[in-house]
Amino acid sequence: RVAPPPPAGLKVDVFIPTYNEDVEMVRRTALAARAMNYPHETWILDDGNRASMREMAQALGVRYLARTSNEHAKAGNLNHALPYSSADLIATFDADHAPRQDFLLKTLGYFSDPKVAFVQTPQDFYNLDSFQHRLDRSDSLVWSEQTLFFRVIQAGKDRLNSAFFCGSCAVIRRTALDDIDGFATGSVTEDIHTSIKLHKRGWKSVYYSKSLAFGLAPASAIPFLKQRLRWGQGAMQVWRQEGIVFTRGLSLGQRISYLATMLAYFEGWQRAIFFLSPVIVLTTGVMPIMALDVEFLARFIPYYLLTFWVFEEVARGYGRTLLTEQYTMMRFAVFITATFGFFLRKLRFVVTPKTMGEADATRKTLWPQYLVLGLNAAAIPVGLALFWKGSGLPVGALVGNLLWASLTLGIAAAGIRFALRTSSSRRREYRFPLPIPLRVHTLRGLSLGLATDISPQGCRIVGAPVSGARGGDELHGELMLPTGPLPVRALVRTVLADSEKATPAALGCEFRWGLSDERSQLEMFLFGSDLQWRLNGFEDRVRTPLERIGDRLRGEPPVRRRLASQRWSPVLLRRVNSELDAGVGFISATDRDGATRTLVSLGVLPANGRLFAEEVTPAGPRGVVGRVADEQVLETHAAPIYLYKLTA
Repeated sequence: RVAPPPPAGLKVDVFIPTYNEDVEMVRRTALAARAMNYPHETWILDDGNRASMREMAQALGVRYLARTSNEHAKAGNLNHALPYSSADLIATFDADHAPRQDFLLKTLGYFSDPKVAFVQTPQDFYNLDSFQHRLDRSDSLVWSEQTLFFRVIQAGKDRLNSAFFCGSCAVIRRTALDDIDGFATGSVTEDIHTSIKLHKRGWKSVYYSKSLAFGLAPASAIPFLKQRLRWGQGAMQVWRQEGIVFTRGLSLGQRISYLATMLAYFEGWQRAIFFLSPVIVLTTGVMPIMALDVEFLARFIPYYLLTFWVFEEVARGYGRTLLTEQYTMMRFAVFITATFGFFLRKLRFVVTPKTMGEADATRKTLWPQYLVLGLNAAAIPVGLALFWKGSGLPVGALVGNLLWASLTLGIAAAGIRFALRTSSSRRREYRFPLPIPLRVHTLRGLSLGLATDISPQGCRIVGAPVSGARGGDELHGELMLPTGPLPVRALVRTVLADSEKATPAALGCEFRWGLSDERSQLEMFLFGSDLQWRLNGFEDRVRTPLERIGDRLRGEPPVRRRLASQRWSPVLLRRVNSELDAGVGFISATDRDGATRTLVSLGVLPANGRLFAEEVTPAGPRGVVGRVADEQVLETHAAPIYLYKLTA
């Protein structure tokens, strides 16, 4: 889809429902929502009825609304706010989802069609170190457990007018809500429930596939599994209440689409059988098929390989088979539990006491995965022992089941290892892999470096300011944001040494903020944009097997994605033959071809102009001269920054 321009004069309200989320998190979302282009009014809907949330809303100048009861949870909170709003359209954002500035500009145009009930956009996330993300900085690849759904499946549903309302990152028409008496209640997933009710009444849905808001993904396995259980339980409740297959009002395509979503949770049963089958076969010697001969293998092996190949192709490069299998392993038990929601009204996710450490709690929660791992590990020597005694499987069947058990064991081990690694993370807040020029005041004058791995709580400082700094020092300076210098005080917590040179290489620092507005300026720069994706060259898609074969046949070189592994240095920029003051930016290390470098400027540079840049390194300044080309504008809520290629 190409977003049509928004019509003028629409009345828009932005609803941010919250219950027990951190006030700082909601403040960032409200800051980003308030700054969106197109006239609108922002509301914080506080089911927690907290004085601190009310004070924050008043400080930001946004509307605040609370209620005395929490009936029907999020759906009830949204419905409570509807009588207070007279807007034509309602944009909804979860408490952690900060929208881009152009969110309304990209979505409102679709409502020129009076039958469109809602426009849904992807639910993307900024914390790329979460449990549901896999980040490969060496190849600039990022993959999420939800990538396939939001990049491929939702777009496919959109073709059948059956895209889901996902509860956040969406805009919904008020008259459509009035037609179904508000957001759907009676299930724990009001979003898909609302979608079905709207589609049954003949309303249209739109899915716009570009990421326009960024939220907080579950950081570790326990919240991830609790969330998936709630989704599954809600899907079963909706199926029980709305019927799906034989209900009135849905088209054939919509019935198939919704049914496919509901049936996905029964995958847990299928996977449990798949994980335990080699255990049964190896330990009993009983084969699930009568004859494992050449004719069977000649059919089964090509089928099995083609299954994975077809998955990679129809997933359009977003599938990632091995990673998908790890998350299937992690989810299978909660999916089985969720299917009981078709008969039971309430399911409870049993977690260990809060006094237990998260790593220990994660181990206890993942007992089904440990069970699969242990049973397959035990079945392998048992199967071999039975074979040597002459009462086990034939050679071919033994080899096949040993491979099957080993693959299952490996997938379980990889998933558990990753879950334990994310549970042991001690960072209080996600640090964005972004370099920001930092000017530090020293006894010798101004020193220019870079702040990297940055969050509102702290950063890592590299470059010239590192020299001579010690733990406990307080550095005073300015972060050079595109809106101008931002005063900061940074307390040095750790000094990270260069292992080869035994000299300081970086400083781990904690920000000491004075005015709250100063912190807000940094948050506006960091949150609610795809800057970390654009600047690091992150991609969530790999080329499919057929595409790679085509590349080889055409003799095309492999795609190089390596911005995320770049080393950066701050630069002072001055146009050749210009009296203008020097600008500030940062530049990548020399490219492999020795000529092309990536240059990021806080201000726009003349197209194809000659440029002199003074690169600031710990060893001293170094002059760089080149021509700028291939301008890319990287938008943030603060102001845009500009990315160029610098050629000799």
